[in-house]
Amino acid sequence: MPNQPAPDVLSWASEIDDAAIAQAARTARLPFVAGHVALMPDAHVGIGATVGSVIPTEGAIIPAAVGVDIGCGMVATETTLTAADLPDTLDALMPLVERHIPAGVGKGHDDPSLDRALSGLGLPRTELTAKQERTVATQFGTLGSGNHFVEVCLDERERVWTVLHSGSRGIGNQLATKHITGAKGLMRRQEMGLEDPDLAYFTQGTPEFEAYVQDMLWAQSYAMASRARMDHVLVDALFQVAGKGARVRKINCHHNFTQLETHGGKELWITRKGAIKAATGDEGVIPGSMGTRSYIVRGRGNPDSYDSCSHGAGRRMSRTKAKKRLSAGSLAEAMRGRTWNADRAEALVDEHPEAYKPIDQVMADQRDLVEVRHTLSQVFNYKG
Repeated sequence: MPNQPAPDVLSWASEIDDAAIAQAARTARLPFVAGHVALMPDAHVGIGATVGSVIPTEGAIIPAAVGVDIGCGMVATETTLTAADLPDTLDALMPLVERHIPAGVGKGHDDPSLDRALSGLGLPRTELTAKQERTVATQFGTLGSGNHFVEVCLDERERVWTVLHSGSRGIGNQLATKHITGAKGLMRRQEMGLEDPDLAYFTQGTPEFEAYVQDMLWAQSYAMASRARMDHVLVDALFQVAGKGARVRKINCHHNFTQLETHGGKELWITRKGAIKAATGDEGVIPGSMGTRSYIVRGRGNPDSYDSCSHGAGRRMSRTKAKKRLSAGSLAEAMRGRTWNADRAEALVDEHPEAYKPIDQVMADQRDLVEVRHTLSQVFNYKG
């Protein structure tokens, strides 16, 4: 159940720092925020708006609240495979995944078979340079870096799932940065006294608003289609290694996005910055950190959260702090028994499970938001 740590802020987080609450309170004080700001159990400080927050706005959108990885989210596929169908190790899967799902900053590939998938997406409202158009093509179906990952997991029935986390890559970042910068410039010209410049916004009905919405919706579609493409090649690679298998179902959901929804009889823009839609019956994917569990959930449709829930475990340590305090050795211990990028342990310390909130506590905090359908344990982990 939520508590109210500040005026017009409801929080489901049993662990949250004062800076995140103060940040959410600043957002809640904006005149076009039409109701309370909802903080999910994984909430922590972000840029402008709090990561793990749900913001209802009327007649305006804050580009930085959506963030620079527009449409980032999760895709999970349940297969017919069971633990008994897998080889003793999934070492043979790693080179296949590395080849077909390039990962890392700026990484891309040249795969002409992707042209058909891209052709249905069209282009954003913003006119792209030739270099940006190449980025759109070469980074489609690629993972990215940071906390983006590929996993193979077993659920409580020992059924095999694939899980993947990625977003709109370089083009989404570039489009978002363009509009965030534009919103800040507009606020300066209009002499708007914002508590935080990153809360700069566009007002509905203006050319700037319409341009942002069109670019944002395109980036969301790009991110979802890119995840679907990676999921397809990942599952094919898994079946190749196992020697058999079929798909049962797929769940593909955003957690950095905004869309028009009706709440309390009003049509509002609901911005989920690090949160997924969890209306009654909605299926979602909530990942833990490296070496921990992930969850397949079904929404309970809680109106106080604007039909939302957390998007993951949520950071409790910055990347810089994690690199200073945690070690590659303890990460290797946490990942014992799994196939993972062990040769990159030093570079992955900032993704150490101790850098995140305990996922079990996050799930306990939101029992009124989602029902757990399946609990997934990692057997394979590949990170950008």
